[in-house]
Amino acid sequence: MTTTLGAPPPAPGLERVTARRTKVGLVAGGLGAYWPQFPELLPQLRRCAARVATRMQALDCEVVDAGFVSDAEEGARAAEKLRVAGCDLVVGFLTTYMTASMLVPIAQRSGAPVLLINLQPTEAMDHASFDTGQWLAYCGACPLPEMANAFRRCGIDFRSVSGHLEDERAWERISRWIAAAGVRGALRHGRHGLMGHLYPGMLDVSTDLTLVPANFGGHMEVLEFDDLRVRVAAVTDAQVDERLALARQVFDLDPSVQEEDFRWAARVSVGLDRLVDDFSLDSLAYYHRGLEGEQHERLGAGMILGASLLTARGVPAVGEYELRTSLAMLITDRLGGGGSFTELQALNFRDNVVEMGHDGPAHLAISGRRPLLRGLGVYHGKRGWGVSVEFDVAHGPVTLFGIAQQRDGAFTFVTAAGEVVPGPLLEIGNTTSRVDFGCDPGEWTDAWSATGISHHWALGVGDLRPRLRATADLLGVELVEVAP
Repeated sequence: MTTTLGAPPPAPGLERVTARRTKVGLVAGGLGAYWPQFPELLPQLRRCAARVATRMQALDCEVVDAGFVSDAEEGARAAEKLRVAGCDLVVGFLTTYMTASMLVPIAQRSGAPVLLINLQPTEAMDHASFDTGQWLAYCGACPLPEMANAFRRCGIDFRSVSGHLEDERAWERISRWIAAAGVRGALRHGRHGLMGHLYPGMLDVSTDLTLVPANFGGHMEVLEFDDLRVRVAAVTDAQVDERLALARQVFDLDPSVQEEDFRWAARVSVGLDRLVDDFSLDSLAYYHRGLEGEQHERLGAGMILGASLLTARGVPAVGEYELRTSLAMLITDRLGGGGSFTELQALNFRDNVVEMGHDGPAHLAISGRRPLLRGLGVYHGKRGWGVSVEFDVAHGPVTLFGIAQQRDGAFTFVTAAGEVVPGPLLEIGNTTSRVDFGCDPGEWTDAWSATGISHHWALGVGDLRPRLRATADLLGVELVEVAP
Protein backbone atom coordinates (compact mmCIF):
# COMPACT_ATOMS: atom_id res chain seq x y z
CA MET A 1 0.00 0.00 0.00
CA THR A 2 1.15 3.55 -0.60
CA THR A 3 0.27 6.77 1.11
CA THR A 4 -1.73 9.03 -1.17
CA LEU A 5 -3.05 11.68 1.21
CA GLY A 6 -1.25 14.91 2.03
CA ALA A 7 1.77 16.92 1.06
CA PRO A 8 4.33 17.25 -0.36
CA PRO A 9 3.77 15.99 -3.93
CA PRO A 10 6.35 13.53 -5.21
CA ALA A 11 9.55 15.29 -6.16
CA PRO A 12 12.82 14.04 -7.62
CA GLY A 13 14.68 12.61 -4.64
CA LEU A 14 11.46 12.01 -2.68
CA GLU A 15 10.13 9.01 -4.58
CA ARG A 16 8.93 6.17 -2.40
CA VAL A 17 11.19 3.18 -2.00
CA THR A 18 10.26 0.07 -3.95
CA ALA A 19 8.74 -2.07 -1.24
CA ARG A 20 8.72 -5.84 -1.34
CA ARG A 21 5.64 -7.00 -3.23
CA THR A 22 3.10 -9.07 -1.34
CA LYS A 23 2.94 -12.66 -2.61
CA VAL A 24 -0.51 -14.28 -2.38
CA GLY A 25 -1.17 -17.90 -3.24
CA LEU A 26 -4.53 -18.82 -4.72
CA VAL A 27 -6.13 -22.23 -4.97
CA ALA A 28 -9.73 -22.87 -6.01
CA GLY A 29 -11.54 -26.13 -5.64
CA GLY A 30 -14.66 -28.21 -5.64
CA LEU A 31 -15.73 -31.80 -5.25
CA GLY A 32 -14.65 -33.84 -8.28
CA ALA A 33 -17.65 -36.18 -7.97
CA TYR A 34 -19.83 -33.38 -9.33
CA TRP A 35 -18.08 -32.93 -12.70
CA PRO A 36 -19.43 -36.00 -14.55
CA GLN A 37 -22.85 -35.47 -12.97
CA PHE A 38 -23.15 -31.82 -14.03
CA PRO A 39 -20.92 -31.15 -17.08
CA GLU A 40 -21.52 -27.38 -17.15
CA LEU A 41 -20.58 -26.85 -13.50
CA LEU A 42 -16.77 -27.08 -13.64
CA PRO A 43 -16.37 -24.63 -16.57
CA GLN A 44 -18.54 -22.12 -14.69
CA LEU A 45 -16.52 -22.52 -11.50
CA ARG A 46 -13.24 -22.14 -13.42
CA ARG A 47 -14.54 -18.86 -14.86
CA CYS A 48 -15.32 -17.69 -11.33
CA ALA A 49 -11.81 -18.67 -10.21
CA ALA A 50 -10.28 -16.72 -13.09
CA ARG A 51 -12.32 -13.67 -12.08
CA VAL A 52 -11.07 -13.96 -8.50
CA ALA A 53 -7.46 -14.15 -9.73
CA THR A 54 -7.95 -11.02 -11.83
CA ARG A 55 -9.44 -9.05 -8.96
CA MET A 56 -6.71 -10.16 -6.59
CA GLN A 57 -4.02 -9.05 -9.02
CA ALA A 58 -5.59 -5.59 -8.95
CA LEU A 59 -4.90 -5.41 -5.20
CA ASP A 60 -1.21 -4.66 -5.73
CA CYS A 61 0.04 -8.16 -5.05
CA GLU A 62 1.74 -11.00 -6.91
CA VAL A 63 -0.68 -13.90 -7.31
CA VAL A 64 0.69 -17.44 -7.37
CA ASP A 65 -2.16 -19.43 -8.88
CA ALA A 66 -2.02 -23.11 -7.91
CA GLY A 67 -5.00 -23.90 -10.11
CA PHE A 68 -8.23 -25.76 -9.47
CA VAL A 69 -8.25 -28.87 -7.27
CA SER A 70 -10.90 -31.58 -7.32
CA ASP A 71 -9.65 -34.11 -4.76
CA ALA A 72 -7.16 -34.58 -1.93
CA GLU A 73 -4.33 -35.68 -4.25
CA GLU A 74 -4.61 -32.51 -6.32
CA GLY A 75 -4.79 -30.52 -3.07
CA ALA A 76 -1.49 -32.06 -1.95
CA ARG A 77 0.18 -31.07 -5.23
CA ALA A 78 -1.14 -27.52 -4.87
CA ALA A 79 0.19 -27.46 -1.30
CA GLU A 80 3.69 -28.26 -2.53
CA LYS A 81 3.55 -25.58 -5.22
CA LEU A 82 2.49 -22.95 -2.70
CA ARG A 83 5.07 -24.11 -0.16
CA VAL A 84 7.87 -23.64 -2.67
CA ALA A 85 6.50 -20.21 -3.68
CA GLY A 86 6.95 -18.79 -0.17
CA CYS A 87 3.64 -16.93 -0.01
CA ASP A 88 2.67 -14.28 2.52
CA LEU A 89 -0.96 -15.44 2.42
CA VAL A 90 -2.78 -18.35 0.80
CA VAL A 91 -6.36 -17.81 -0.35
CA GLY A 92 -8.56 -20.87 -0.71
CA PHE A 93 -11.58 -20.23 -2.92
CA LEU A 94 -14.51 -22.49 -2.04
CA THR A 95 -16.39 -22.51 -5.33
CA THR A 96 -18.79 -25.23 -4.23
CA TYR A 97 -18.76 -28.06 -1.71
CA MET A 98 -15.34 -29.63 -1.18
CA THR A 99 -13.95 -31.79 1.59
CA ALA A 100 -11.65 -30.49 4.28
CA SER A 101 -9.02 -33.05 3.25
CA MET A 102 -8.46 -31.00 0.09
CA LEU A 103 -7.44 -27.82 1.95
CA VAL A 104 -5.96 -28.94 5.28
CA PRO A 105 -2.65 -30.05 3.64
CA ILE A 106 -2.39 -26.66 1.93
CA ALA A 107 -2.86 -24.87 5.24
CA GLN A 108 -0.39 -27.18 6.99
CA ARG A 109 2.40 -27.14 4.41
CA SER A 110 2.33 -23.69 2.82
CA GLY A 111 4.01 -21.96 5.76
CA ALA A 112 1.60 -19.03 5.35
CA PRO A 113 -1.69 -18.06 6.96
CA VAL A 114 -4.75 -19.13 5.01
CA LEU A 115 -7.85 -17.12 4.13
CA LEU A 116 -10.89 -19.00 2.88
CA ILE A 117 -13.25 -17.13 0.59
CA ASN A 118 -16.78 -18.08 -0.38
CA LEU A 119 -17.86 -15.88 -3.27
CA GLN A 120 -20.95 -17.16 -5.06
CA PRO A 121 -21.48 -16.03 -8.69
CA THR A 122 -24.18 -13.41 -8.00
CA GLU A 123 -26.16 -11.93 -5.13
CA ALA A 124 -28.81 -14.67 -5.18
CA MET A 125 -30.00 -17.71 -7.13
CA ASP A 126 -32.83 -17.61 -9.62
CA HIS A 127 -34.95 -20.09 -7.69
CA ALA A 128 -37.58 -20.53 -10.38
CA SER A 129 -35.16 -21.67 -13.09
CA PHE A 130 -32.18 -23.26 -11.29
CA ASP A 131 -31.54 -26.99 -11.34
CA THR A 132 -29.19 -28.91 -9.04
CA GLY A 133 -26.07 -28.17 -11.07
CA GLN A 134 -26.74 -24.44 -11.09
CA TRP A 135 -27.43 -24.49 -7.35
CA LEU A 136 -24.09 -26.15 -6.67
CA ALA A 137 -22.27 -23.12 -8.11
CA TYR A 138 -23.75 -21.16 -5.19
CA CYS A 139 -22.83 -23.75 -2.58
CA GLY A 140 -19.46 -22.37 -1.43
CA ALA A 141 -20.91 -21.64 2.01
CA CYS A 142 -21.75 -25.31 2.50
CA PRO A 143 -18.20 -26.51 3.36
CA LEU A 144 -17.23 -23.44 5.38
CA PRO A 145 -18.27 -24.81 8.82
CA GLU A 146 -16.57 -28.09 7.94
CA MET A 147 -13.34 -26.23 7.12
CA ALA A 148 -13.53 -24.23 10.35
CA ASN A 149 -13.96 -27.36 12.44
CA ALA A 150 -11.17 -29.25 10.69
CA PHE A 151 -8.78 -26.30 10.82
CA ARG A 152 -9.31 -25.78 14.54
CA ARG A 153 -8.89 -29.48 15.31
CA CYS A 154 -5.62 -29.41 13.34
CA GLY A 155 -4.38 -26.34 15.22
CA ILE A 156 -4.76 -24.02 12.21
CA ASP A 157 -6.07 -20.48 12.66
CA PHE A 158 -9.31 -19.97 10.77
CA ARG A 159 -10.50 -16.85 8.95
CA SER A 160 -12.93 -16.41 6.07
CA VAL A 161 -14.76 -13.90 3.87
CA SER A 162 -18.19 -14.69 2.42
CA GLY A 163 -20.01 -12.71 -0.26
CA HIS A 164 -20.55 -12.82 -3.99
CA LEU A 165 -18.15 -12.41 -6.89
CA GLU A 166 -18.66 -8.66 -7.39
CA ASP A 167 -19.52 -7.86 -3.76
CA GLU A 168 -17.43 -4.77 -2.96
CA ARG A 169 -17.99 -5.27 0.77
CA ALA A 170 -16.43 -8.70 0.54
CA TRP A 171 -13.56 -7.43 -1.60
CA GLU A 172 -12.85 -4.68 0.93
CA ARG A 173 -12.50 -7.35 3.60
CA ILE A 174 -10.28 -9.42 1.32
CA SER A 175 -8.11 -6.37 0.64
CA ARG A 176 -7.61 -5.95 4.40
CA TRP A 177 -6.21 -9.46 4.67
CA ILE A 178 -3.92 -8.91 1.68
CA ALA A 179 -2.69 -5.61 3.14
CA ALA A 180 -2.08 -7.36 6.46
CA ALA A 181 -0.19 -10.12 4.66
CA GLY A 182 1.98 -7.43 3.08
CA VAL A 183 2.86 -6.14 6.54
CA ARG A 184 3.62 -9.66 7.71
CA GLY A 185 5.92 -10.11 4.73
CA ALA A 186 7.59 -6.74 5.28
CA LEU A 187 8.39 -7.68 8.86
CA ARG A 188 9.49 -11.25 8.13
CA HIS A 189 11.83 -10.08 5.36
CA GLY A 190 12.68 -6.68 6.85
CA ARG A 191 16.04 -5.30 7.91
CA HIS A 192 15.79 -2.94 10.84
CA GLY A 193 18.65 -0.68 11.86
CA LEU A 194 19.47 0.41 15.40
CA MET A 195 22.18 3.06 15.66
CA GLY A 196 23.71 4.62 18.75
CA HIS A 197 22.43 3.93 22.24
CA LEU A 198 19.40 4.13 24.49
CA TYR A 199 18.29 7.56 25.68
CA PRO A 200 19.52 7.42 29.31
CA GLY A 201 16.80 6.34 31.71
CA MET A 202 14.04 5.57 29.19
CA LEU A 203 13.36 2.04 30.42
CA ASP A 204 10.13 1.76 28.42
CA VAL A 205 11.99 2.30 25.15
CA SER A 206 14.51 -0.46 25.81
CA THR A 207 13.87 -3.51 23.61
CA ASP A 208 15.69 -6.85 23.63
CA LEU A 209 16.80 -7.14 20.00
CA THR A 210 16.02 -10.85 19.93
CA LEU A 211 12.35 -10.05 20.55
CA VAL A 212 11.95 -8.53 17.10
CA PRO A 213 12.73 -11.71 15.12
CA ALA A 214 11.02 -13.73 17.87
CA ASN A 215 7.75 -11.84 17.48
CA PHE A 216 7.82 -10.72 13.85
CA GLY A 217 10.77 -12.27 12.04
CA GLY A 218 13.26 -10.16 10.11
CA HIS A 219 16.80 -9.05 10.84
CA MET A 220 18.24 -6.53 13.29
CA GLU A 221 21.26 -4.59 12.01
CA VAL A 222 23.28 -3.00 14.83
CA LEU A 223 25.01 0.15 13.58
CA GLU A 224 27.52 2.63 14.95
CA PHE A 225 27.30 6.37 14.46
CA ASP A 226 30.70 5.96 12.82
CA ASP A 227 28.91 4.05 10.04
CA LEU A 228 27.06 7.30 9.37
CA ARG A 229 30.10 9.50 10.00
CA VAL A 230 32.21 8.01 7.20
CA ARG A 231 29.34 8.30 4.72
CA VAL A 232 28.61 11.91 5.64
CA ALA A 233 32.31 12.70 5.23
CA ALA A 234 32.17 11.36 1.66
CA VAL A 235 29.26 13.62 0.61
CA THR A 236 30.27 16.24 -1.97
CA ASP A 237 29.28 19.91 -1.99
CA ALA A 238 27.36 19.30 -5.21
CA GLN A 239 25.29 16.60 -3.51
CA VAL A 240 24.62 18.96 -0.61
CA ASP A 241 23.37 21.59 -3.06
CA GLU A 242 21.04 19.04 -4.65
CA ARG A 243 19.62 18.09 -1.26
CA LEU A 244 19.16 21.74 -0.33
CA ALA A 245 17.18 22.26 -3.52
CA LEU A 246 14.98 19.28 -2.67
CA ALA A 247 14.41 20.58 0.86
CA ARG A 248 13.42 24.02 -0.46
CA GLN A 249 10.97 22.33 -2.82
CA VAL A 250 9.41 20.31 0.02
CA PHE A 251 9.54 22.76 2.96
CA ASP A 252 8.90 26.36 3.77
CA LEU A 253 11.95 27.79 5.56
CA ASP A 254 11.46 29.86 8.69
CA PRO A 255 13.83 32.84 9.07
CA SER A 256 15.26 31.10 12.14
CA VAL A 257 17.00 28.53 9.91
CA GLN A 258 20.74 29.21 9.80
CA GLU A 259 22.42 28.48 6.47
CA GLU A 260 25.28 26.59 8.11
CA ASP A 261 22.86 24.35 10.03
CA PHE A 262 20.73 23.85 6.92
CA ARG A 263 23.73 22.74 4.86
CA TRP A 264 24.83 20.39 7.62
CA ALA A 265 21.37 18.80 7.81
CA ALA A 266 21.43 18.35 4.02
CA ARG A 267 24.88 16.73 4.18
CA VAL A 268 23.73 14.36 6.91
CA SER A 269 20.61 13.57 4.87
CA VAL A 270 22.64 12.43 1.88
CA GLY A 271 24.87 10.33 4.14
CA LEU A 272 21.81 8.85 5.80
CA ASP A 273 20.44 7.78 2.42
CA ARG A 274 23.75 6.04 1.69
CA LEU A 275 23.63 4.28 5.05
CA VAL A 276 20.12 2.98 4.38
CA ASP A 277 21.10 1.81 0.89
CA ASP A 278 24.36 0.20 1.95
CA PHE A 279 22.73 -1.82 4.73
CA SER A 280 19.43 -2.39 2.84
CA LEU A 281 17.44 -1.01 5.77
CA ASP A 282 13.65 -0.93 5.91
CA SER A 283 13.60 1.09 9.14
CA LEU A 284 16.01 2.87 11.48
CA ALA A 285 15.97 3.97 15.11
CA TYR A 286 18.82 6.11 16.45
CA TYR A 287 20.09 8.25 19.31
CA HIS A 288 23.43 9.65 20.44
CA ARG A 289 23.87 11.95 23.41
CA GLY A 290 27.12 13.60 22.39
CA LEU A 291 29.28 16.08 24.25
CA GLU A 292 30.36 19.70 23.76
CA GLY A 293 29.59 19.89 20.07
CA GLU A 294 31.79 16.96 19.01
CA GLN A 295 31.18 15.28 15.68
CA HIS A 296 28.87 12.52 16.84
CA GLU A 297 26.71 15.04 18.66
CA ARG A 298 26.50 17.09 15.47
CA LEU A 299 25.53 14.00 13.49
CA GLY A 300 22.73 13.18 15.92
CA ALA A 301 21.48 16.76 15.91
CA GLY A 302 21.52 16.90 12.11
CA MET A 303 19.32 13.86 11.54
CA ILE A 304 15.81 15.33 11.54
CA LEU A 305 15.71 16.58 7.93
CA GLY A 306 17.10 13.37 6.46
CA ALA A 307 15.04 11.13 8.73
CA SER A 308 11.85 12.96 7.71
CA LEU A 309 12.67 12.66 4.01
CA LEU A 310 13.36 8.95 4.45
CA THR A 311 10.14 8.42 6.40
CA ALA A 312 8.15 10.10 3.63
CA ARG A 313 9.74 7.68 1.16
CA GLY A 314 8.62 4.66 3.19
CA VAL A 315 11.70 4.06 5.36
CA PRO A 316 10.72 5.19 8.88
CA ALA A 317 13.64 6.73 10.73
CA VAL A 318 13.04 7.79 14.33
CA GLY A 319 14.98 9.28 17.21
CA GLU A 320 15.41 8.37 20.86
CA TYR A 321 16.34 4.78 19.95
CA GLU A 322 12.63 3.95 19.62
CA LEU A 323 12.90 0.61 17.85
CA ARG A 324 9.32 -0.53 18.45
CA THR A 325 7.95 2.78 17.18
CA SER A 326 10.03 2.56 14.01
CA LEU A 327 8.35 -0.82 13.44
CA ALA A 328 4.92 0.65 14.24
CA MET A 329 5.55 3.40 11.70
CA LEU A 330 6.60 0.82 9.11
CA ILE A 331 3.35 -1.08 9.69
CA THR A 332 1.25 2.08 9.53
CA ASP A 333 2.98 3.18 6.34
CA ARG A 334 2.48 -0.18 4.64
CA LEU A 335 -1.21 -0.10 5.57
CA GLY A 336 -1.56 3.18 3.67
CA GLY A 337 -1.76 5.61 6.60
CA GLY A 338 1.67 7.18 6.63
CA GLY A 339 2.55 7.27 10.30
CA SER A 340 4.48 10.05 12.02
CA PHE A 341 6.65 9.84 15.17
CA THR A 342 4.41 10.94 18.03
CA GLU A 343 4.16 11.42 21.79
CA LEU A 344 1.84 13.28 24.18
CA GLN A 345 2.49 17.00 24.45
CA ALA A 346 -0.44 18.55 26.36
CA LEU A 347 -4.13 18.17 27.15
CA ASN A 348 -6.56 20.90 26.16
CA PHE A 349 -9.65 20.65 28.38
CA ARG A 350 -11.18 23.79 26.91
CA ASP A 351 -11.37 22.34 23.39
CA ASN A 352 -11.48 18.66 24.49
CA VAL A 353 -8.45 17.65 22.43
CA VAL A 354 -5.19 15.88 23.09
CA GLU A 355 -2.17 17.68 21.63
CA MET A 356 0.48 15.28 20.37
CA GLY A 357 3.47 15.23 18.06
CA HIS A 358 7.27 15.31 18.39
CA ASP A 359 10.34 17.49 18.01
CA GLY A 360 11.78 15.32 15.30
CA PRO A 361 11.25 13.01 12.35
CA ALA A 362 7.88 13.38 10.63
CA HIS A 363 6.01 11.58 7.86
CA LEU A 364 5.85 14.47 5.40
CA ALA A 365 3.33 12.73 3.13
CA ILE A 366 0.54 13.15 5.71
CA SER A 367 1.08 16.80 6.54
CA GLY A 368 -2.06 18.92 6.35
CA ARG A 369 -0.07 21.81 4.93
CA ARG A 370 3.33 22.51 3.47
CA PRO A 371 5.73 21.51 6.26
CA LEU A 372 8.08 24.06 7.82
CA LEU A 373 11.74 23.85 8.72
CA ARG A 374 12.48 25.84 11.86
CA GLY A 375 15.90 26.53 13.33
CA LEU A 376 16.34 25.53 16.96
CA GLY A 377 19.19 26.66 19.15
CA VAL A 378 18.17 24.04 21.71
CA TYR A 379 16.69 20.55 21.31
CA HIS A 380 14.83 20.17 24.57
CA GLY A 381 16.23 17.25 26.57
CA LYS A 382 18.91 16.58 23.97
CA ARG A 383 22.29 18.01 23.11
CA GLY A 384 22.98 19.89 19.92
CA TRP A 385 21.12 22.33 17.70
CA GLY A 386 19.95 22.58 14.12
CA VAL A 387 16.79 22.44 12.02
CA SER A 388 13.54 20.71 12.98
CA VAL A 389 10.26 19.93 11.22
CA GLU A 390 6.98 21.64 12.07
CA PHE A 391 3.61 20.54 10.69
CA ASP A 392 0.07 19.45 11.53
CA VAL A 393 -1.19 16.04 10.36
CA ALA A 394 -3.96 16.34 7.75
CA HIS A 395 -7.27 17.14 9.40
CA GLY A 396 -9.78 14.29 9.55
CA PRO A 397 -9.85 10.71 10.84
CA VAL A 398 -6.57 9.39 12.23
CA THR A 399 -5.32 6.25 13.93
CA LEU A 400 -2.78 5.96 16.71
CA PHE A 401 -0.76 2.76 16.65
CA GLY A 402 2.02 1.57 18.92
CA ILE A 403 3.73 -1.64 19.99
CA ALA A 404 3.92 -2.38 23.71
CA GLN A 405 6.30 -4.92 25.19
CA GLN A 406 4.90 -7.12 27.95
CA ARG A 407 6.71 -8.58 30.94
CA ASP A 408 7.02 -11.98 29.23
CA GLY A 409 8.59 -10.42 26.12
CA ALA A 410 5.47 -10.64 23.97
CA PHE A 411 4.51 -7.65 21.84
CA THR A 412 1.02 -6.15 21.98
CA PHE A 413 -0.55 -3.83 19.41
CA VAL A 414 -2.25 -0.77 20.88
CA THR A 415 -4.50 1.47 18.80
CA ALA A 416 -7.09 4.22 19.04
CA ALA A 417 -9.08 6.21 16.50
CA GLY A 418 -9.67 9.96 16.64
CA GLU A 419 -9.91 13.04 14.47
CA VAL A 420 -7.35 15.76 13.91
CA VAL A 421 -9.17 19.08 14.22
CA PRO A 422 -8.12 22.69 13.51
CA GLY A 423 -7.03 25.08 16.22
CA PRO A 424 -4.03 26.91 17.66
CA LEU A 425 -0.67 25.11 17.64
CA LEU A 426 2.69 25.86 19.18
CA GLU A 427 5.31 27.16 16.75
CA ILE A 428 8.39 25.57 18.26
CA GLY A 429 9.60 23.17 15.57
CA ASN A 430 7.30 20.32 16.61
CA THR A 431 4.91 18.14 14.60
CA THR A 432 1.91 19.07 16.73
CA SER A 433 -1.66 17.91 16.01
CA ARG A 434 -4.89 18.38 17.97
CA VAL A 435 -6.69 15.02 18.24
CA ASP A 436 -10.31 14.73 19.33
CA PHE A 437 -11.22 11.29 20.72
CA GLY A 438 -14.82 12.18 21.46
CA CYS A 439 -14.35 12.06 25.22
CA ASP A 440 -12.64 13.83 28.10
CA PRO A 441 -8.93 14.22 27.23
CA GLY A 442 -7.89 13.16 30.71
CA GLU A 443 -9.95 9.98 30.62
CA TRP A 444 -8.58 9.09 27.22
CA THR A 445 -4.99 9.70 28.33
CA ASP A 446 -5.44 7.49 31.39
CA ALA A 447 -6.96 4.69 29.30
CA TRP A 448 -4.21 4.94 26.65
CA SER A 449 -1.44 4.87 29.26
CA ALA A 450 -3.02 1.92 31.10
CA THR A 451 -2.43 -0.34 28.08
CA GLY A 452 1.33 -0.36 28.72
CA ILE A 453 2.09 1.62 25.57
CA SER A 454 5.54 3.18 25.67
CA HIS A 455 6.58 6.81 25.28
CA HIS A 456 6.06 7.01 21.49
CA TRP A 457 3.78 5.67 18.76
CA ALA A 458 2.78 6.24 15.12
CA LEU A 459 0.05 8.70 14.12
CA GLY A 460 -1.46 7.78 10.75
CA VAL A 461 -4.28 9.12 8.59
CA GLY A 462 -7.60 7.33 8.13
CA ASP A 463 -9.26 4.62 10.20
CA LEU A 464 -6.69 1.83 10.05
CA ARG A 465 -8.25 -0.32 12.76
CA PRO A 466 -9.86 -2.91 10.41
CA ARG A 467 -6.50 -3.54 8.73
CA LEU A 468 -4.69 -3.54 12.06
CA ARG A 469 -7.09 -6.20 13.33
CA ALA A 470 -6.25 -8.36 10.32
CA THR A 471 -2.53 -7.70 10.77
CA ALA A 472 -2.64 -8.66 14.44
CA ASP A 473 -4.48 -11.86 13.51
CA LEU A 474 -1.89 -12.91 10.92
CA LEU A 475 0.99 -12.12 13.27
CA GLY A 476 -0.62 -13.80 16.27
CA VAL A 477 -0.38 -10.59 18.30
CA GLU A 478 -2.94 -9.29 20.78
CA LEU A 479 -4.59 -6.03 19.72
CA VAL A 480 -5.85 -3.60 22.37
CA GLU A 481 -8.25 -0.89 21.16
CA VAL A 482 -8.67 2.17 23.37
CA ALA A 483 -12.13 3.73 23.19
CA PRO A 484 -13.16 5.09 26.62
